[in-house]
This record gives sequence, C-alpha cells and structure tokens, in this order.
Amino acid sequence: MSVEHVDVLIVGAGLSGISAAWHLQTACAGLSYAIVEGREQMGGTWDLFRYPGIRSDSDMYTLGYRFRPWRNAKAIADGPSIKAYIEDTAHEFGIDRAIRYRHRLVRAEWSSADARWLVHLEVGADRTPLRLSCGFLYSCAGYYDYGQGYTPAWPGASDFVGPLVHPQHWPADLDYRGKRVVVIGSGATAVTLVPAMANGDRAAAHVTMLQRSPTYIATLPSVDTVANALRRVLPSKLAYAISRWKNVARSMFYYSIARSRPETFKKALRTDATAQLGADFPFEEHFSPRYQPWDERLCMVPDGDLFVALREQRASIVTDTIERFDATGIVLQSGAHLDADIIVAATGLRMSLLSGVTLVVDGAVVDLAQCMTYKGMMLSDVPNMAAAVGYTNASWTLKCDLIAQHVCRLLNYMGARGYAQVTPRRDPSMTETPVFDFTSGYVQRALAHLPKQGDRAPWKLYQNYVKDLFSLRHGRVDDPALEFRTVPAPSQRPALEFAAHD
Repeated sequence: MSVEHVDVLIVGAGLSGISAAWHLQTACAGLSYAIVEGREQMGGTWDLFRYPGIRSDSDMYTLGYRFRPWRNAKAIADGPSIKAYIEDTAHEFGIDRAIRYRHRLVRAEWSSADARWLVHLEVGADRTPLRLSCGFLYSCAGYYDYGQGYTPAWPGASDFVGPLVHPQHWPADLDYRGKRVVVIGSGATAVTLVPAMANGDRAAAHVTMLQRSPTYIATLPSVDTVANALRRVLPSKLAYAISRWKNVARSMFYYSIARSRPETFKKALRTDATAQLGADFPFEEHFSPRYQPWDERLCMVPDGDLFVALREQRASIVTDTIERFDATGIVLQSGAHLDADIIVAATGLRMSLLSGVTLVVDGAVVDLAQCMTYKGMMLSDVPNMAAAVGYTNASWTLKCDLIAQHVCRLLNYMGARGYAQVTPRRDPSMTETPVFDFTSGYVQRALAHLPKQGDRAPWKLYQNYVKDLFSLRHGRVDDPALEFRTVPAPSQRPALEFAAHD
C-alpha cells in the first residue's frame, strides 16, 4: 500500500504554521513539506474567533513576522487585519499552495526502523480517513482546543431565557443592539468585548463586566508613533527591525520591573488607571488582584478603551460571585441581581497541547505528562517532532520564529551528516517543574496532562527572548541532550506496517 511522503509535515496554517513554512522553504530548500489544516481557511486563532472587537493583545511589530514587515499604521490590530496579514504572507511566498484544508490530524505513529511518522488524518465533513508519512512532524496548532471553550457549570444556567454565548463560538447573527449584556470574565477576551459592545452603531444599552476577581490591566497606545515616524524616513525593513527591537526591549523591561519590583509596578498601573477613571472610582475593589503581576498574563487595553467605557458609564464592572442564573439574568452571592438580555461567558479556553493528537513511538502511546520539554520545542523520548509554542509574557510569534529557525538548523545538520533520527533524552536526575509558571485557570486545569520542564538548560523555559535568541538561533545544534541516529539499510529493517485505526 503506497502512502504519500513528505520530508516535513506542518500541522496548522495559523501564524506559526506560515512562519514554519517560510523558514523551511528558505533555509531547507531541498526538503519537501506540506501543511495540513483542520479548518476551511488559514489564520488559526484569527480565523476562529469572530467576536466583537477581536484584536491582538501584543503589538504587531513583535507579533508580526521578522521576515515580513507589518505596514499598517495601527500597532494593536484587529482580528481581520491580522488574518489578512497571514494570508498575504502565505500568498506572497507561495506557501498557500502547500496547504491542505479540512485535513485534521488525529494520530501519528513513529517507526524507528524506518525513521518516519505515519500520520492518520480525517478529511472533510465526512472525516474520510487518509494516511501520509513524513520524516519530521512539526506541530503549529497552538495549545488550546479549537472545538470547545471552557464554560463552568453554573446553577440554573438553563433557566436563562436569553442567549448564553461563548466568544469562541460567536453567532454571526447575534444582535445586541440596545440590549443589556453581561460579560462574565476578566481576562483578555472580556476586556476586549466590553468596550467593543458598548460602542458604535450596534452598541448595547449597557454592558456589565462581571468578574470573580480582578485582573491587572495596562493601557497601551494603539498607534506606535515612533514606528510610523521611522517608516517615513527609513527603508521599510530597517524601520521594522528597529521598531521590533524597541518593542521587545520595552516588553522585557516592564516584565522585569513587574517581577522584581511588583509594588512599583502596581502603583504605576493604579496611577494610570485612576487618571482615566477618576479618583472616586473604586479601584481597589475592581482592579487590585490577589496575585502578583504576571502570575497571570497582563491584560492590555488599547488607548484605555475599557476605562473610557467605564468612565462614560456605557459599561460597568461588578466584582462578585455567581450564586445562580434565573430567567432574567444572574443572582450574585451578595444578593444583587444583574438583569441581562444576553450573557457572554468569556471564561477562558480548554488547553489541548498538539490539538489532542495521539502520538505513538514504536508501538507505545506517548503520555505527554511524562515528557519533558527540550528548549520549549521538542519532547523527551519523542523522535523527529517539534511544536511551536510561543511566550506567555510576550508576543507569541517571537518564540515561534526562533523555534522555526532552530528546526531548520537541526534538519540541515542532520542532512549534512546522514542522520535520520533525532531524539531528546532527558537526564534522569533532572528536577521536574510545571511547564507553565502561571496561575491562570485554564493553565491550572490542564497542568496534570501537560509535559514538564526541568531546572536547567536545555530543559528549562526562560520566557526570555534574548536568552532564546542565543540558544535557538545561535546555540549549538549537536547538543549532548540529543541522540542522533542513522536509519538502517533497507535490507536490515522490516517493512513499514500500517495499523488499522480507521
């Protein structure tokens, strides 16, 4: 039975998948590749989410690709603009021709005897089985479940007579004009939705953000005036590179201050918010979290749009706990009642590393929780596989671009020396710690099923772009933690077997 083979199979056609393809065809021109995408269009996150106001929470000079400048005036971009940027990049470099849509990877089996993966896919609406093989599997599918967001089981939720909507599955025909809306949550999605639904021609009558506990929120200008000025006087690529490094340095500086001098950082956030909300606003109640800055991801609001909506009383914020739903809204534990025509559950994601794909290595199913991450991109004892996982404290694409470069360096090193298999092997004495040092609910709910990180390089995640730059772009490829092997001669190995999983 013949199966189509490619040297590298990329899973996912979002920001990181298009980056991976560009690096492969640029640095590894002799290798064949294909991209499988479970959805009908490219874009990943930026195709999936369609809720009002969907935007980046990082500036596009760092969220954008290093190899293709972001040319729009706005640094904090809306979702459709980011999706168009991804599509334009794929088209400009011919990457779009390598994408196979509605191809969902469900299982991948590694054979050391043949030094290749046999991947099982489901194609189209009827999930027709299809198998491909590849020498290297490169997951760029993110770390959350595209099929379902997280919604708590609230008492009485079925009693509510209006729409109860999760932002991950926003109804295209949802009309909230003139309606009373309650948005449950305090994370990035909630702080985006509230001002978006409170503004414009389709504005709700009033939007209430109901949070169980506060989140740290910082204002960020939507327009980078320095970047736009540089673009007017310098060549596009040079201006982009300077702006990118300026914003990387700014992000690292603020993160460092937040972790080393949290009280100073909190005071600065309070001063900024109070200047926009007014001195009488109950800041401590609604914007003073119990945790320290960056124990959870900091929320950014462009031009303080959330604060503007609160100040102008088009929106309000309530910090309380839900007791139950009823037909007309939400009963709170304080005894108060929030009247609502529409309730939005901006309550987070379900983490699903590798999109729930079952990995099998030489007949044994891989338990991700027993693995350790190598340089934040490979898994211990799993050969010829990498995953693009970005930063939690900076722009996602910064880390994904570095991983793509390192994958290419690794593949070229193997090709030049005749190696067919590379496997990270952990030191048994390595101390394990959680892979994400985050207290966010979506992380805590998934930690038991996620890989671990170690206590030292190359098994430790530093969440630091400069350190990763030296490690991934310039660090040695022939790492002692990697085991390289050649493939046996055809006469010395068995034929590739096809297990029946269809």
